[in-house]
Amino acid sequence: MTTTTTPSLNTGKLSIRKNDMVQVIAGREKGKTGRVLKVLAKTGRVLVEKTNMVKRHMKPNQQNPQGGLLEKESALHYSNVLLMCPKCNRGVRHGHKVEAGKGKKGSEKKVRVCKRCETVLGE
Repeated sequence: MTTTTTPSLNTGKLSIRKNDMVQVIAGREKGKTGRVLKVLAKTGRVLVEKTNMVKRHMKPNQQNPQGGLLEKESALHYSNVLLMCPKCNRGVRHGHKVEAGKGKKGSEKKVRVCKRCETVLGE
């Protein structure tokens, strides 16, 4: 008998961050846009505001004395979302670019840029 586990991603950091605006490109929520609430880097998933809603049956407790059904967001795989470009006003592929920093001499900063219009994303 074998057990199945989800493989951990050894990709390091994900390029999608908390509070980024993203567009869902696959699944039943395709086309919806929302803000990233949480990034789960170990499993490669993101929680997007008001997408992939699921119902949870809650037992009565001190925070929720009534109990009942609770609707909350469920995580999506990060490959199913694209960063939103404010200039293009759609989900776009993005790359990275090194820009000169404003502080110390020779300081540089790696930024995310839109592949279509070269606009800096999320700064």
